[in-house]
Amino acid sequence: MILAACGLFLLGYLFGSIPNGLWLVKAAYGMDIRQYGSGNIGATNVFRTVGAVPGLGVLVLDILKGIVPLLLTAWLLHSGRMAAGAELEHLLMVVTACGALLGHNCSLFLHFKGGKGVATGLGLFAYLLPMGALTGFIVWVILVGITRYVSLGSIVGALCAAAMGFIWGYPLPYAIFGVVAALFVILKHKDNIGRLLNGTESKIKAGHQPPPAK
Repeated sequence: MILAACGLFLLGYLFGSIPNGLWLVKAAYGMDIRQYGSGNIGATNVFRTVGAVPGLGVLVLDILKGIVPLLLTAWLLHSGRMAAGAELEHLLMVVTACGALLGHNCSLFLHFKGGKGVATGLGLFAYLLPMGALTGFIVWVILVGITRYVSLGSIVGALCAAAMGFIWGYPLPYAIFGVVAALFVILKHKDNIGRLLNGTESKIKAGHQPPPAK
């Protein structure tokens, strides 16, 4: 079963590593998104730099990076290819989820750099902790709509989503994963937290294709 866990972690990691923002913007606009805005490959920087449609596309693809490997893991567990009891299944699902989250933040294709884990984390929550995902997304929409700070919405939304894992009584491994994922999101936003505190954080605004970087 250790080999199975390693394989599932690798499955999640490979999916999580896919740099959708970099590849999509490069294919559609011939741009390296890392040379613009915040330098991040995530949906927020794509939205700010190129526009709403590609930003939404990256958001959806990054969410799927969390959902698809969990779907594949569930299929493997329930197809008879991997025999496991309910408790072990929960742990193996979390192993896959951890791989996907790590891959998004430390991508194999980006010299082990990556995004901030919000969109892929949302996909993972949507599968493992659906009420947490719904709550976190609603909080995110409300806060971003009021303040225009994506980082604030992401941080508070992640905390609320994690809390739902315990409030709704999800399996303990899933609830614990939710807390770890939320802490991971907060850690990746440490610079944003500093800017929020000193009033220099950028507000969200749809951009358009900029001139090529020099």
